Amino acid sequence: MFGTETDLSDRLFQDFDFSHGAVAAVSGGSDSTALLHLLKHHLDRTLPAARLLAVTIDHDLRPSSAAEAQAVARLCAEHGIAHCTLVWSGRKPSTGLPAAAREARYRLLAEAAEAEGIRTVVTGHTADDQAETVLMRQAREGDARNEDPRDGRGLAGMAPATLYDWRVWIARPLLATRRAALREMLKRRGIGWTEDPTNVDRRFERPRLRISLTGGAGEARLMEAIAKAGQAAAERENLGQRAAALIGAFARQPAPGLIRLDRDFASGEDSEAAVYAFRILLATVGGVTFLVDEARCRALFEHLRSGTLCATLSRTVVDARRTGIFLHREARNLPAVPAAEQALWDGRRRITLSDRPSGLVIAPAGPGAAKRFTPEGDVPASLLRKALAAEPALWRGGERLDLAGGDAVPAATAIVPAVSPFTRFLPSFDLRPAAAVAALIGAPPLPPSPFRGHDPSGAWAKA
Repeated sequence: MFGTETDLSDRLFQDFDFSHGAVAAVSGGSDSTALLHLLKHHLDRTLPAARLLAVTIDHDLRPSSAAEAQAVARLCAEHGIAHCTLVWSGRKPSTGLPAAAREARYRLLAEAAEAEGIRTVVTGHTADDQAETVLMRQAREGDARNEDPRDGRGLAGMAPATLYDWRVWIARPLLATRRAALREMLKRRGIGWTEDPTNVDRRFERPRLRISLTGGAGEARLMEAIAKAGQAAAERENLGQRAAALIGAFARQPAPGLIRLDRDFASGEDSEAAVYAFRILLATVGGVTFLVDEARCRALFEHLRSGTLCATLSRTVVDARRTGIFLHREARNLPAVPAAEQALWDGRRRITLSDRPSGLVIAPAGPGAAKRFTPEGDVPASLLRKALAAEPALWRGGERLDLAGGDAVPAATAIVPAVSPFTRFLPSFDLRPAAAVAALIGAPPLPPSPFRGHDPSGAWAKA
C-alpha cells in the first residue's frame, strides 16, 4: 500500500510527458475518479501550467447516465478542473454493443483532445482490468482484432499506451495498480464514486468474468494473468523489434503499392520474426485491419523458402521469383466510392481533397497508371503495372482524372499510405514494426510518444 498520494502519483506518472497537457477520461467510477485526483495532484506539483481537461462520455445507454455525468462535472468544479460531457448519440447496435461503445468513446475522446491541442488521453484501466482482458482473450483464443494468444500477442493484454487513428495517444498509467489500492486512497480522501450497474450485468462477458474472480481462487487466477501479461508483453516487444530489423534490411518499395523482399528474407535463421514481419506486410499491402492468420502465413512462408510461387493471401498477391519476393494488392474487390474531403480508401490510402468534390468517384487507377513509371532493373514490368493499377484515382463517369489536379478537378492535397493493421489502434508493444513499415511505404511518421524519451514497454519513441 502506498503511503501518500504523492508516492502513488510519482510512481504512476513518472514515465509520462504531460507538457502538452492531458485529457482524462472520467466516467465517475472509482478507477477514473482516482486517476483524475492523482493526475491533478501530480500536475499541480510538477507542471502547474499544463492543461488538464476531464471528459465524460455519456453513452446514452441508461436513464441515469446524464446524472452521472453531471456528478463528475460537480466534482471537477470543486477541484478546479475543466470538464466537458460528450454524448454518444444516435442508434445503438443490437449486437457487439461493448465494442461499438468503446470505439465511440475513443473517437469522442480523441476529438476532444485535438480540439484542445492535447495529444494524450489518459484512461483509468487498472491491473484488474488487465487481468480480465488477458483471461477473456485466452478463453476466446484470440481477441476481436484477431490477435492469437498462442503467438504471445493477445496475452500481452492492453499496452501502456495505444496510438488511436495514428494521431492521438491513449495512455494507461494505472495498469500496474490494483483497484483496491485506488479505492482505499479515495476513501482516505473522502471522495466518492459511482458504481456502474453494467459492471455486474451478466449479459456481458467482462462482468461475468469479474464476478468469477472473487474469492481466493479467483484472486490467484487474477495474479497469474497479470504475471502472464507482463511476460507476453516482453516477448511481443522483442518479436516486433526483430521483425522491424528484417523489414529494414530486406524490404523496399519500387513503386506505390509494390513491395519487394530480398530472397534472403525467407532463408534466415529467425523464421519466427520473419513470419511476423510477413504477416504485417501482407496486411499492409492488402489493406486489411487484421493480421493474416499465423498458421496460413507460416505455411506460405515455408513455400517461399523452397522456391518460386504465386499465391494470394489476405487480398495480397505474393509473387516469389528468382529476383525477389514481390507483394501487391490483388485486383479483386477494389472499391469505387464517392469522393469526399477525407477518406480512407481500401484501407491503404488516406485521401484528403482541398474542397467539396461533386460527381467524382475514387476508384482504381487501372492499367494506364503505369505509363509514367520506369521499372527498376529487377522489377518485372508486369508486376509494376498490376500494382499501380490498384492505386486510387479520381474518376468522373468513365474518365480517369489527374489526381495532381488541374482545371477539371479539385486538387488532391494529400494521398498518404496507411499502415493498415495499425491504422486504427497501434499498441506501444508494436511501435518498432509499425515505424519500420511506415518508413518503407512512405506513411507519416509516428507522432511524438507520450513517454519521456522511451516507454515502459521497451520501444523507444523514435522507433
